[in-house]
Amino acid sequence: MRIATWNVNSLKVRLPRVEEWLAYAEPDVLCLQETKLSDETFPQLAFSALGYESVHHGPGRWNGVAILSRVGIDAVSTGFEGSGEMVDPYEGDARLLAATCGGIRTVSVYVPNGREVGTEFYERKLAWLECLGQWLAATSSPTDPIAVMGDFNVAPEDRDLWSPKAFEGDTHVTAPEREAVAKLREWGLVDAFRSLYDQDNLFTYWDYRRGDFHEHRGMRIDLVLVSRPVADRLTWGLVDRNARKGKLPSDHAPLVIDLADA
Repeated sequence: MRIATWNVNSLKVRLPRVEEWLAYAEPDVLCLQETKLSDETFPQLAFSALGYESVHHGPGRWNGVAILSRVGIDAVSTGFEGSGEMVDPYEGDARLLAATCGGIRTVSVYVPNGREVGTEFYERKLAWLECLGQWLAATSSPTDPIAVMGDFNVAPEDRDLWSPKAFEGDTHVTAPEREAVAKLREWGLVDAFRSLYDQDNLFTYWDYRRGDFHEHRGMRIDLVLVSRPVADRLTWGLVDRNARKGKLPSDHAPLVIDLADA
């Protein structure tokens, strides 16, 4: 089974590239972030023609998350649904979508950027990550097959940056952000890509400016966090840099994880 995540930074702009990628990468499940579409304008028929069921959660223009699957989609939920009285600090932003696909509870997440350390946006990012952990604890168990995939806007370690010094004082690398992601691992999730590959300089995001992609000045901020029943099935992973090349690419590359049959 092949699962993948990709922040496409506007599906309207990038749909032909996504269709091309689906044809050659052939994921069984693909989580998308930053579709920047409404539910009404999401191209469900285009994906259906390629053999994928799909669900989408988005207000249009900004944010938006989706799940595509050719192994079924059941028990769809949006936001922090099922966690009681929890209030989403980014209510209305459409940043979380969950569904059961091929026996795995699949969660597509687009964690807030945080903008600038010390601002209310940064504080709300930390609050959102705390809510994500509480929602997981309220709706799932670490012994369940779970995959939380998406753009976390957090580089978990310094080795996930081309230059730690270049990011000093910025969001994405602060101790509170990293601790929030570490709490998800402490709950029972495994960083799938890191469990497969331990090397430095393995990135998923490169800024459009300054020729960062060609100079390999990137960050690893797109993650696949899986529970132990899924981690035990890990066989292979890849950051598909080819999908970051060419005309009108996203600033993120797809992250692909292969699993052995259950």
